[in-house]
Amino acid sequence: MGYKNDRRAALKKLKLLSYNGKVGTENFRKRIDDAFKVVFLPNNVECSEYKYGNIVCDILSPEIYASNRVMLYIHGGSFVGGSRSAYRSFCSSLASKCYCRVVIPEFRLAPSNPYPAATDDIQNVFKALFTEEQIACSLNSQNGHKMEPEIIIAADGSSASIACSLIFNLRERYRKQIKKVILFSPWLDLSPDSRIFSAKKISDEVLNGDSIKKSTVVYTYESNTKRSAVSPLRASEEDLENFPSTIIQMGGKELLLPDAQDFAEKLKAAGNEVILDVWPDMMFMFQLADEFLRESHLALDKIGRIITNMDETSAAIQIDNKPVLENSLKSEA
Repeated sequence: MGYKNDRRAALKKLKLLSYNGKVGTENFRKRIDDAFKVVFLPNNVECSEYKYGNIVCDILSPEIYASNRVMLYIHGGSFVGGSRSAYRSFCSSLASKCYCRVVIPEFRLAPSNPYPAATDDIQNVFKALFTEEQIACSLNSQNGHKMEPEIIIAADGSSASIACSLIFNLRERYRKQIKKVILFSPWLDLSPDSRIFSAKKISDEVLNGDSIKKSTVVYTYESNTKRSAVSPLRASEEDLENFPSTIIQMGGKELLLPDAQDFAEKLKAAGNEVILDVWPDMMFMFQLADEFLRESHLALDKIGRIITNMDETSAAIQIDNKPVLENSLKSEA
């Protein structure tokens, strides 16, 4: 039976990630949870609960995974929503594709816990996770060969700034253990003069400047938005020095794409490896609509291939996924 895309249903679901302030915080969070949580996790992934740095986290473990590879996933939700339960299905797919455990922290959210509450929580989680992985790798080392942790930091949407803030503030001994950073549809510039707030004609079907501005207002003061911890695109050359190898994956119709292109160029100029993986005609966080879009599966397949071949060097700055590639499963469906 063929796989038929349902773009309208995908958009209806993804628009729930956009905060407009009208429905109230609790209703916004409930709508996301109701739309994205699942009863059964895909691919026989097991879910357990654990505290890192006194923050409750999900640990998602696929049937097969590299014992020294772990992903810290910082969920999006416009700084206001999102949760472990809402992201379990998506992160379970990531765990299976990347052959790794995935840790999802339940960090504090705005507006009751504005910046820097989330960044503080994630920093505490990372340091506790780092310590445990170092110990585990040391115990598993054999024949004098020391096993090193492979830590992956992944984030989507608004949480990209939280992920980047974490990395900017890490000492070198922590930063060098991060083997990859994955940013899905990242928010990179929330300052008042950001181009996303002045764009007139946009093709984005999910987000707009007004919704991002409302999310930013409840997250932090305007005076903070020019800091790299909130707007990574404004990071200095020093901030970006020795930034981990980065993958940015997003849709070609996104309002956020020009900022992502600029950020990729800044990373490259600072001597870092970066891949910007753009999917034509796709919308914000299309990867979360895998029950409606074929491209969602193909995009995560690509992430998995990159992660499981981390020793291979990629010189590409931008990958354009042509329609012929996106539709390559039609003949197999």
